[in-house]
Amino acid sequence: MSNIYTGFHAVEERVRRYAQEKSGGQPSLFYSKAGPRIKKILSLAKEAKIPCSQVSEDELDSMVQSLPQLAQDHRGIVLSVQGEKAKASNLVQLDQWLSSIGESATVVILDSVTDPHNVGAILRSCDQFGASLLILPERRGMNDVQNNEIVARSSAGASAWVNTAVVSNLVRATEQLKEAGFWIYGADAGGEPLQDISFAKRTCFVMGSEGNGISRLLGEQCDSVVSIPTCGKIDSLNVSVAAGVLLYERYRQSIS
Repeated sequence: MSNIYTGFHAVEERVRRYAQEKSGGQPSLFYSKAGPRIKKILSLAKEAKIPCSQVSEDELDSMVQSLPQLAQDHRGIVLSVQGEKAKASNLVQLDQWLSSIGESATVVILDSVTDPHNVGAILRSCDQFGASLLILPERRGMNDVQNNEIVARSSAGASAWVNTAVVSNLVRATEQLKEAGFWIYGADAGGEPLQDISFAKRTCFVMGSEGNGISRLLGEQCDSVVSIPTCGKIDSLNVSVAAGVLLYERYRQSIS
């Protein structure tokens, strides 16, 4: 099995992760022309003892032709990771993760958010605003998120760093979080305004799909519901934008 990553951000962060962990399959780096950005990545790859090969643009095109359209724009660099262990080492078990965290932590649960562009953008916000964990449901086919090329590109490489847990039951996951002292905040337009909320030290945000929102059973697990005040003519924010706003406010409060 081979997993392919393309583009500057996704490739660079995968290389950095491999250099740090020295695990996760057998990576090989391919490039066409060594411009300034690619030279930087090559230097990181060589330090990590990742084999690097200069090939033609046609050869790179051939390597990515089976990928989704976005990932086919390789920008002259491709990272191939061979082996079943190619999934990032930041894929964690929820119970083990809960036993190792500190006093303060932020978790995001995605309920029926299956668009990889949105998942990638949320991962990027998780990285930028210090979220400790992203939880995804196994049933929606998101269990390969770590190896999804569109997620990697949309996250600008953040998928290599943000801890991710894939669970069979989101309701049970929220119960485990509550037992560990987390306060569960559901995101919904009918909730308490964001500016009126002081977030708990252990905070979990539940984000539903734009079409259906948070499922009933998961909504019943929420301790509070939070809304983001807006002034536009359409009725909602994109889920990745909403997650970014909530994560920023949580981060702002944590450093104030």
